[in-house]
Amino acid sequence: MVDRAPFFPAAIYSGLPADSVEPPNVFISPHRYIQGKNVIDRLGKYLSVISSRRPAVLLTEGGRRRFGQRIGQSLARAGIEPHVEIFGGECSTEEVERMVESIRNSSFPVDSIIAAGGGKCLDAGKCVAFRFGVPVVICPTIASTDAPCSAVSVMYTREGVGKGPEFFPNSPALVVVDTGIIAASPIRHFIAGMGDALATFYEARTCFRNPSGRSMIGARLTIAALALAELCAKTVFDDGCRAVAAIRRGEVDASVERIVEANTLLSGLGFESGGLAAAHAMAAGFTVIPHLHRDYLHGELVGIGLMAHLILENDAEEARRVARLMAELGLPVSLAQLRLNIERDEKALMDAMTAALKEPFVNNEPFDVTAELLFSAIREANSLGLEIAAST
Repeated sequence: MVDRAPFFPAAIYSGLPADSVEPPNVFISPHRYIQGKNVIDRLGKYLSVISSRRPAVLLTEGGRRRFGQRIGQSLARAGIEPHVEIFGGECSTEEVERMVESIRNSSFPVDSIIAAGGGKCLDAGKCVAFRFGVPVVICPTIASTDAPCSAVSVMYTREGVGKGPEFFPNSPALVVVDTGIIAASPIRHFIAGMGDALATFYEARTCFRNPSGRSMIGARLTIAALALAELCAKTVFDDGCRAVAAIRRGEVDASVERIVEANTLLSGLGFESGGLAAAHAMAAGFTVIPHLHRDYLHGELVGIGLMAHLILENDAEEARRVARLMAELGLPVSLAQLRLNIERDEKALMDAMTAALKEPFVNNEPFDVTAELLFSAIREANSLGLEIAAST
């Protein structure tokens, strides 16, 4: 195992406050992205790209029951016998250290980490790989977030309370996305992923237009990142409803493939190299309200945050367009759909917007943002959402 000091990309790319040199334009991405139906059955072949013969596989107990055998058979066909580690469910420092210790005590000479599952399992896999100094292979089994392609993990306490990000110097070596497995997962996750993906473009646009805007690694945006972010939103507008209908029919058609790519690759590259702004800050703030943190998915909260983000930036026409699509997809568009009332829960919402100000990317907005300003945008977004919901 390699003793690795924490990695802080902004210290490399953004420079010191007194530094007169402008930050560079930086684009980061996984080494290889592989997507298609049943690609999990060829995982053993793909490991040859990184010359791995001794992987440790991280997955939950449920994941082992659902697709663990397929992973094992694929590796066996390639002559690979992995170490299997069961992920406990929370991407906490304690759980990461437990898995690292377990692998180390097994005397297994690990040369890669394969993480298969939802976002927390994938993020934990990145942490374990970083501590061993080996490549990480990411196999998402839901398309609800853009985490699979990024070089960052969201860390939590053992109780599930957010602690903040942990960054890594290397992006995933391989991202292997089996659309058959994703299509068989709960459709709510698939739809929530589109809420997260939609915001990618509008937040990258904010960062690009603001000369002081910065990406997640503290750099300026490339035009490639902005273009991919824009394509991400366009794909959701063009194919989102068709893809939901296809999955409800039990099909994996071209629209499903495109939305999986938008939710995973385009949104992943767009947010990390493009940057975040008010939409994600408000979504993070919402999580201080216990039932939102417990009962709603990240992309569902981001969607409401995006409506408010656009109103905050005086783009009411686009806020209406986004809200209409979200309602058609089945995403929440009003606070009532989150079991909140703008009058009754004013204090909780103000507390949430105050928490949103702690997110550094809220500063990518080209004006001073206050909790009162965010609350006002949420209020207006809620009115729009109630109007849209009543008309659909």
